[in-house]
Amino acid sequence: MVIVRIVVDGMGGDNCPNAIVEGCVLAQKEYDIEIFITGPKELISKELKKYNVNTNKITIVDAREVISPEEHPAMAVRRKKNSSLSKALYMVKNGEANAVISAGSTGAFLTGATLIVGRIKGINRPALAPVMPGKNAPFMVIDCGANAECKPKNLIQFALMGDIYFKKIMGVDNPTIGLVNIGTEEGKGNELTKETYNMLKQMKFNFVGNVEAREISTGNVNVLVCDGFVGNTVLKMYEGVSMNLFSIIKKEMLSSFRGKIGGLMLKPVFKKIAKDFDYKEYGGAAFLGVDGICIKAHGSSDAKAIKNAIAQSVKYYNNKIIESIKSELEEINNEFE
Repeated sequence: MVIVRIVVDGMGGDNCPNAIVEGCVLAQKEYDIEIFITGPKELISKELKKYNVNTNKITIVDAREVISPEEHPAMAVRRKKNSSLSKALYMVKNGEANAVISAGSTGAFLTGATLIVGRIKGINRPALAPVMPGKNAPFMVIDCGANAECKPKNLIQFALMGDIYFKKIMGVDNPTIGLVNIGTEEGKGNELTKETYNMLKQMKFNFVGNVEAREISTGNVNVLVCDGFVGNTVLKMYEGVSMNLFSIIKKEMLSSFRGKIGGLMLKPVFKKIAKDFDYKEYGGAAFLGVDGICIKAHGSSDAKAIKNAIAQSVKYYNNKIIESIKSELEEINNEFE
């Protein structure tokens, strides 16, 4: 049996390295995989000593530099080849690891994944594709910030990659594909969405048409396609509304004795809702279109989120997502010849 090898950026995210190391320990014990953690050896080693771990299955890769979110992504990746992120990416590039996970700078990770690991041949633009919790089911928004400006061909490729991911990772046989737009009627939107709509109608996908922003959160459409500017706006708005809504409810419940009693009675309900809408349950967002498994974990990821991101990468590898994209890409690209 092939042992899956995962490399994790030990210095990425708000809670590094303690949450990163703990998440790696939890994942290794549960999934029996080999894990590499990049970062200053003495710092990572100090964290590892807190746990009873199999030192043959978790290896520290010494990396003396760290890329901060404030740095220019391309410049940082080129200059800091000894950074925890760059070393992790080179391990995937060189075949030393099957997947890389980082909770660090999104821009640096995407830049490094593209420049170091490289794109799948035929993919013009890799896309950030988080799976998000919805009212009725989880859904994917692709792209969520990697490409602010796109052409119709890019969005068609996003649809292909999202379709494959939902089939193989989420277990949906015939995922629905929707185009994020300002109205549901055909002919709505700008030139990009109009042209993309006409192309998607002719493809083999289960295309259900335009989807307005207010319908996104229902989860009734599995894969929502858009450019990165729109997708990132949707993502940040969704996160903000969720956090503020829970904050408002909590404040009101604590504002009176009646509210506190009601809150106690409804505590199991709120606990389930909070779990259903917790990003930690979904691991991370895949960079689809990169010729290697690259999973971006949330910047504030705790140990549970890192463990789930590692589990996601193992499932990604075992289900041969990259191979499926390569095999189906040629057929899609022929439509543009």
